[in-house]
Amino acid sequence: MIESPQSFVIREECGKAAWQHGFRRQLGEDAGWAAFASTTAQGRIWLAADGPQGPWHLALDHPGVIAELNLPAGVVPGPGLSRHVFESLNELYRILPRLYQLAASLPDAPLHIFQTQVAGMPKATEAERLIVQRIGQDIFRASLMEYWQGRCPLTGITDPALLRASHIVPWADCDSDAERLNAHNGLLLSALWDAAFDRALVSFGDDGCPLFSPQLSDEARDELRWAAPIPLSDQHRARLAGHRQRFSTSNC
Repeated sequence: MIESPQSFVIREECGKAAWQHGFRRQLGEDAGWAAFASTTAQGRIWLAADGPQGPWHLALDHPGVIAELNLPAGVVPGPGLSRHVFESLNELYRILPRLYQLAASLPDAPLHIFQTQVAGMPKATEAERLIVQRIGQDIFRASLMEYWQGRCPLTGITDPALLRASHIVPWADCDSDAERLNAHNGLLLSALWDAAFDRALVSFGDDGCPLFSPQLSDEARDELRWAAPIPLSDQHRARLAGHRQRFSTSNC
């Protein structure tokens, strides 16, 4: 049973866990659940515990984060859209970094940052529009770095200078800023894979495995090394269907 109100130890541990993982706005406590938010990530989290030794409880209200984390549901009533239980603080700490990465990268967070940064900026000339576009592309890259945890999922490369934010639906073909900045409309690829993907010389199946164009030379295909399929969400798969159509057309 959740301790309410929280004891000093539980309150301090909840505050420390939230602070260390990007949720630094304390929103108060209700029925033993301490609420937190972030200035850089969307949604709220709630933390609670049965006692100083646990179990520990986490509640979430961001549907996208809930879907991506896919945690077993807890049975304790409380706030948010889902609640989850962890037997120890270590277990809770293992999930919090990924939780923040998703909350900072999924669609509404990058869009909000973009709208805030470009509010009032002129967009009358081509040069002005290019400046706004560059801001959006930088935000998109940052969100993909969060979502993919700073590594190319195919190769494992983590050098930022060698990583590219690859749009699945190209920037110019998106019908809204929300789609342009949607983390599910992007893959974080190493430079060589990005070049091949951008030119539809490679695409990806629903299983995340690469599809190679017959136009690639044997030498080029040999250099496109990969260690594991890309872990795709259903939203990635829906967008990749269009990319595969472009891939197929270019290889007719």
